[in-house]
Amino acid sequence: MKKLALSILLLALVVFTAACSSSSSGKETKTIKIGITGTDTRTWDYVAEKAAKEGIDIELISFGDYVLPNTALAEGELDANSFQTVAYFDQFIKEHKLDLVPIATTYLAPMAIYSEKLKDVKDIKDGAKIALPNDVSNQGRALLLLQEAGLIKLVDNYDGLGTIEQSVIENPKNIELIPTAPAQIPRALPDVDAGLINNGFARDAGLNPIKDSIFHESETAIDYLNIIAVNKKDKDNKTLQRIAELFQQEDTADYINKEFGGTLIPTFVPLEKIGW
Repeated sequence: MKKLALSILLLALVVFTAACSSSSSGKETKTIKIGITGTDTRTWDYVAEKAAKEGIDIELISFGDYVLPNTALAEGELDANSFQTVAYFDQFIKEHKLDLVPIATTYLAPMAIYSEKLKDVKDIKDGAKIALPNDVSNQGRALLLLQEAGLIKLVDNYDGLGTIEQSVIENPKNIELIPTAPAQIPRALPDVDAGLINNGFARDAGLNPIKDSIFHESETAIDYLNIIAVNKKDKDNKTLQRIAELFQQEDTADYINKEFGGTLIPTFVPLEKIGW
């Protein structure tokens, strides 16, 4: 009888443990691994809280560069990633022949020009040294921003590709443009006159693109919207689609606006509008 009672108790514990691993709706919790860059997870933490109520456990995995999140996704180590612009994504999957697709847009993160020595972009002098991202799409974006700031002129119908030498046709101040790993530019600011920093790395360094920069992007550009990407075979996965829906809900947009003070602009558009 004692052995029978012990067996019943053990069975009850197994059933209880299984019940605890299920969501309130009675469905087992699904763990989804999402790759990001940097350390700021606030928006995804907010979305994860909503997802948890539906039995979806979002595990965020942070990377220190812009290459690994896509290769890890392609190799099945991630279920999705959320860190890159449309322009970077399109170029990366073309160069690396990856079968990845976007399932949703998230926000625009303005790129900006920062300086520890100057107060205004107009103060940039002849022969100044400016650091800019060394990856293809972000470097193209940086060159467009420098042109918008009136510092250089690019070839007609510039498509964001090509080397600096091929792209810049006028550089009246003989500015030295220094390609630099994006994550290193904030630390390089003391050694250059200015640096163009991606929004995520700027915020990680405690920089606000609106308040702390000497010039920043001011117009929404489709090519620079951030996206959620997945493997093509998973594009219709209901759990991943639901996560995209949770991100694009109005309350998430309100959270982004309040939390980031306009430095991130929630922009939810149909995939057709970004060429997909």
